[in-house]
Amino acid sequence: MLDERKAAILRAVVEEYIDTAQPVGSAHVVRSSGVRVSSATVRNDMATLEQEGYLRQPHTSAGRIPTEKGYRFFVDNLGQPASLRRTDAVQVRSFFDHAHGELEQMLQDTSRLLGDLTSYAGVVVGPTPSETTVRSVQVVGMTPTTALVVMVLSNGAVEKHTVELPDAAGEERIAAATAHLATHLTGATRSALGTLPLTGDAVTDAVCAHAAASLHRESGDGPDHVFVGGTSQVARAFDAIETVREVLGVLEQQYVVVTLLRDVLDRGLQVAIGTETGMAPLAECALIVSPYQVDGEPVGTIGVLGPSRMDYPQAMAAVAVVSHRLSERLTEG
Repeated sequence: MLDERKAAILRAVVEEYIDTAQPVGSAHVVRSSGVRVSSATVRNDMATLEQEGYLRQPHTSAGRIPTEKGYRFFVDNLGQPASLRRTDAVQVRSFFDHAHGELEQMLQDTSRLLGDLTSYAGVVVGPTPSETTVRSVQVVGMTPTTALVVMVLSNGAVEKHTVELPDAAGEERIAAATAHLATHLTGATRSALGTLPLTGDAVTDAVCAHAAASLHRESGDGPDHVFVGGTSQVARAFDAIETVREVLGVLEQQYVVVTLLRDVLDRGLQVAIGTETGMAPLAECALIVSPYQVDGEPVGTIGVLGPSRMDYPQAMAAVAVVSHRLSERLTEG
């Protein structure tokens, strides 16, 4: 652990480097709030912080920049969570006040919102289909020979499937089929849609069978959907072209992104810095993650990926607020 003075000096270096991307010298630290010692003392303490692995000197006669260990100390000692800037809070409120429609479009737009708020890459992992439950099912007649089966899931997704109707299926039997499907499928998990009991009416049973078959064909353990927004912004956050290529390459691999976010959460982290991500291409990156929920149950993950030199307080505030608002919106349905 660092004493109060060295912690204040390290905090001043991290904050200035995040703001300017330039090595920080003792003269700036002396002017920082919370540091009330001479330049000579600051230089000595900065040298000690370098020896202890919190800072490094990129080249002779330059100031210091934070190391991964320095960023970790900074993040772990932020104190009270930061509040979103007023303009960002207004943007989030406006977004979710108008966020309606298909789940996938909402999640894609949410990833772009995260990118806009942070200037990093916003990542949203959609709910796993097999883990959701059925909220409602309805069969709607379209023509004398076709109907639309509409299923609303607990994660907010709405599925629509067109099915063929048997001969003599009229509004009465379609209504009976809807009631039968609702009775036996509401509350069932998405992956457990099985055979329905019979009603005793052959035509109604045929409508139910067609509807259940269309829903069952789309169930199962499909891949998680990953939505990424702000890739052009995160590309501008890195100086080295090779680093940009590697980061964008990771973001293009959906399975890798899903595994990365889940692994960070499974290790009990909210922020993974550099090698903590467990991926060599992200050695100069930081990742902030948070689950989002429906009815109090975690169903997916959101996060932002950017350089290690990221504005941690604001990025963490953005992820926390968006996660909370997304959970509220999906729970409301």
